[in-house]
Amino acid sequence: MVVGASTAGFINGFAGFGTALVASGFWFLALPAHIVPPLIIISALVGQLVGLLKLSVELNWRKCSYLLSGGVLGVPLGAAALALMNPALVKASVGGFLVTYTLLQVAGWPKQAASASPEGLADRGVGFASGILGGFAGLSGVLPLVWLQLRGFSAREQRARYQPFNLLVLAFASLALLVIGKLDGELMIYVAISTPFTIIGTLLGVRAFKGVSENSFRRAVLLLLLISGGIILAQGV
Repeated sequence: MVVGASTAGFINGFAGFGTALVASGFWFLALPAHIVPPLIIISALVGQLVGLLKLSVELNWRKCSYLLSGGVLGVPLGAAALALMNPALVKASVGGFLVTYTLLQVAGWPKQAASASPEGLADRGVGFASGILGGFAGLSGVLPLVWLQLRGFSAREQRARYQPFNLLVLAFASLALLVIGKLDGELMIYVAISTPFTIIGTLLGVRAFKGVSENSFRRAVLLLLLISGGIILAQGV
């Protein structure tokens, strides 16, 4: 559990997302299955709050508004889906998508936009789908990252948009968990144990992000998506 929290915190601090992608690979092996989704959401929120404090000057709340306006509508549906949907099916779908997307990117397709296009309706659609994934399993950061990459934003511009979005979606998801009674005493014990290691890992990840080049960051994120997608796909099947 400690290794999962520390590793996921580092990835979250470095990339601005990834707690669910990394922690699930550790925690589904060691913890009760019903604890893992809400624990991931809370831990991801902790990591995002630390990132907010350390990178506040680089984040752009106004430019994430299109993603967020869709995301807040999707979160309640995702939280409700915890009781209705098969987690294995969702994991297999998300994992397969990530592996396919990463391999296509490595092969040079689909091409990234030459320059970033203005935000609009499509951003709201991506935000809505990401809100559902965030409310269901803390996976709110994946689709915005892929979308912003394809639209041609730089690493800093991507993070300026998707990290504030991810933070607020996870905050809404945590509130939804409270409303449906998922934040019980058993979960809080695991939260208390994992949180210090999540914070330490996130601080180290933020420091690494500040010193990385644009190309190195993109390669690292694609590698993270490929590995995470493989892990999630394996868990789902």
